[in-house]
Amino acid sequence: MTEPLSKRLVLWAFVIVAIVTLSAPTIVVLGASFTAGNIITFPPDGFSLKWYAAISQASDLRNAFVRTLWVAAVCTVVAIPVGTLAGIALAKYGVRFERTIQTYLLLPFTIPLIGSGIGLMLIFGNAGILGQLWPVGIACCVINLPFMIWAVTASAAGLDPDLELAAANCGAPPLQVFFFVTLPAVMPGVITGSLLMFILALNEFLVSLLLTDARIVTLPVQIYNSIRSIITPDLAAISVVFIACSGLAIVLLDRLVGLEIFLKSK
Repeated sequence: MTEPLSKRLVLWAFVIVAIVTLSAPTIVVLGASFTAGNIITFPPDGFSLKWYAAISQASDLRNAFVRTLWVAAVCTVVAIPVGTLAGIALAKYGVRFERTIQTYLLLPFTIPLIGSGIGLMLIFGNAGILGQLWPVGIACCVINLPFMIWAVTASAAGLDPDLELAAANCGAPPLQVFFFVTLPAVMPGVITGSLLMFILALNEFLVSLLLTDARIVTLPVQIYNSIRSIITPDLAAISVVFIACSGLAIVLLDRLVGLEIFLKSK
């Protein structure tokens, strides 16, 4: 039985409103980045690429962007082995206190980021490593690691244990079974989780604000420091670069594992 026309119209109206609401900030920032004026406006005052040229020549923004990429890389490199092994263990083996561990993984979402940031700041300060860049990547990994674990767990849950048993019966040692059977089977989850960790670390602001100083600020912190005085179109342009990086990661994710697998891992 087909749905009534009025019901379909209402549903489509909600869909359109949701799409417009979600897309509006991006559209405004994108338009403002191409303005020919010297102040940020929407609709843009003419069309110009001068603000993209300006950010390419701004050494402070360029250096902050490189530092942000380094933080995201550290976060991802640490998260891949830790999250992969933890996800496989939770999905395949009878881990003691599994429910407690699953509950513990929710803590980053229940504890305010300001609390996590202050705690990490105290830990890194006592360890004497505060003021360096790599601890920021570790902090981003600690906070967002549940996403990596959940992605791998979703892939590991669909792994047929008979495949591993067959490999073991053929004489493959445990490490060989892991690298040639288990790991390829959970690779979609590993790719999904690692790309998600990279994006989250790339956009992390509050923790970076607490763990960096004026010498090693990341790009989100640099943008925050800039908008405290005046909002100029170059900030809109660098925001578009951020959006493009996230979009590129989504396209890469779709090409490598498919967005439907990513959505299932959620």
